[in-house]
Amino acid sequence: MDYKAIAQQTAQEVLGYSQDTSGWKVVKISKKVTVSSKASRKFQGNLYRVEGIIPESTAKLSDFLYQPGNRLTWDKSLKVYNMIQRIDSDTVLCHTITQSFAMGSISPRDFIDLVNIKHYEGNMSIISSQSVDFPGFPPSSNYIRGYNHPCGFVCSPLSENREYSKLVMFVQTEMRGKLSPSIIEKTMPSNLVSFILNAKDGIKAQKTSSGYGFHPNTLSSFQNKK
Repeated sequence: MDYKAIAQQTAQEVLGYSQDTSGWKVVKISKKVTVSSKASRKFQGNLYRVEGIIPESTAKLSDFLYQPGNRLTWDKSLKVYNMIQRIDSDTVLCHTITQSFAMGSISPRDFIDLVNIKHYEGNMSIISSQSVDFPGFPPSSNYIRGYNHPCGFVCSPLSENREYSKLVMFVQTEMRGKLSPSIIEKTMPSNLVSFILNAKDGIKAQKTSSGYGFHPNTLSSFQNKK
């Protein structure tokens, strides 16, 4: 499987989503976070767009979102987030397991995602992700294997204050299993708002710690959990 080619294509799709201004419907506004949606062209579900302002420079924000080392310290939607293979300096394969949500009506899912960071002119960065097959992590009977169609973060400097960033997140997750679409549509917007707020809290906490970077010696701390 040509993971590098898939990563490039996914980044291009996320860039396209960020440039698409038609057909979005605002479904939630809370705590200065706006969630919009439109029908996905990838599956029978929605593509979500989530927008917020983050009090951090774009360079540090994009690194924070891309590096897997600290993800579990702030992302309350996950209980496992492991890098299982580095493809190159900008691309990794990650195995994630979500928490249950919607008061337990949606059980945990696991995903194998190809994650890539790409930098553009104007100090914009895109962290894209796309589910892929990986022989080392076949589906387990313990979890339903979900599928992320092209998703990602678009980070760009806020024009009026370049120490702040505009973060736009795109999500189109196919949960699979026997779930009513209405359950997902009711719960997803609130979960996406929570993600942005958790990221803000995580960045604030990181500012008082040793820094943002992911270092090779932390590889030993990653456990290949299923």
